[in-house]
Amino acid sequence: MKAWKKIGWLALSATALSAFGQASAIFAGADLALGEQLIAEHQCTDCHQRKVGGDGSAIYRPQGRINAPGVLRGMVEQCNTELNLGLFPDEVTAVAAVLNRDYYRFK
Repeated sequence: MKAWKKIGWLALSATALSAFGQASAIFAGADLALGEQLIAEHQCTDCHQRKVGGDGSAIYRPQGRINAPGVLRGMVEQCNTELNLGLFPDEVTAVAAVLNRDYYRFK
């Protein structure tokens, strides 16, 4: 049983490391200027301030919730869907890349 737990832990660790290592691949070639423009245009900061108060930055890095680049991009896609923003996939990636640069810093 211990051997199985060790193997499971190693597999989980490899998966986690792989997910963290994907930031450069997910955000490669992202248009950061476009991401900044879209964040301003869609008033993301204002929405985040209404949700969490203060300057809105407390919404970033909730305890254990966004722990990999793909999850970050998924959260931006969730905002896109819930708020019916109409962002294209490359625009979602651009916004996520800006958030990664400014708040998350996944490698």
